[in-house]
Amino acid sequence: MTLDPSTLRYDERGLVPVVVQDVASGAVLMLAWADRAAVERTVATRQAHFWSRSRQAPWRKGETSGNTLTVAEVLADCDGDALLVRAHPSGPTCHRGTRSCFEPNAAALELGWLAAELAARRGADPEQSYTARLLAEGVERIAQKVGEEAVETVVAALAAAARPARRGELVGEASDLLYHLLVLLLAAGVAPGELAAELLRRHAAAAAATVAAAAPQDPAAASARDRRPGSAAEPDSDPPSPREPGAGAPDSRRSGS
Repeated sequence: MTLDPSTLRYDERGLVPVVVQDVASGAVLMLAWADRAAVERTVATRQAHFWSRSRQAPWRKGETSGNTLTVAEVLADCDGDALLVRAHPSGPTCHRGTRSCFEPNAAALELGWLAAELAARRGADPEQSYTARLLAEGVERIAQKVGEEAVETVVAALAAAARPARRGELVGEASDLLYHLLVLLLAAGVAPGELAAELLRRHAAAAAATVAAAAPQDPAAASARDRRPGSAAEPDSDPPSPREPGAGAPDSRRSGS
C-alpha cells in the first residue's frame, strides 16, 4: 500500500471518515473514523485501526470480538478527506453480529478484484503462473477450458441435488468455471464492467415491462385504440356479405346442373 497518511486532509478534530468494503462481496461493511496515527497503523500492519469518538481512544477492529479486518487496499478519495478500506473480514463486522452495519445488504459476489489480479498476471512467467500460461495459449484453448469446466459444474450440480453432502464439489467447480470465464474475457478484451452494464440493462428492461403490464388501463385510451383502422375491434374493410342466389356466382339451380 502506497498511501501517505500525511497527505490526507483531516477535519478540525484531526479525523477522516473511513468506509470499509468487503473485497469478496463488494458489500459496504461499516463507517468509522480514523486519526493520522490510526491510518499509519492500518497501512503498516494491514489490520484496520480507527479512532473511537465516544471513548476518545484508538482501537483495532476485532481486538475484543476477534472479528478482525485484514486490509487489502487503502484508497483516498479525490479530495483526500475520506478513505476507502478494502478488507477481508474474519467474521461479522457489526456489533449486532451481522455481516455488515448496513443490512439487509444484497451484495454477495464481486469479481472485480479477481479480474484485476488476472490482468496483473498477463506478463508473468508462464512457467510460474497458470493464468499467464492460459493467456499465452490463446482464446481457443481458454474457450475449451471454459466448456470443460461448464460440463464439470453441471455434473457437480446434479450430484449435489442427489446428495446434498456433495454441495462443496459444486462450489469448487463453479469457482473454477468463473475463474476460467474471467480469463477468457480478459483474453478476448471484454471488461467485466461490460457484463455488469448488460445485466443491468436487461434488468431495467424487464422491470419496465413489468411496470407497464401492471399499470391500470385507461378506458378512454383503450376505446380509442379499438377504433383505430386495422384494430381487432374495427377491421380495415367491411367483411363481404353472404352471397344470394343470382348475385355474383350463378345459381346452380338456374344453370340446369
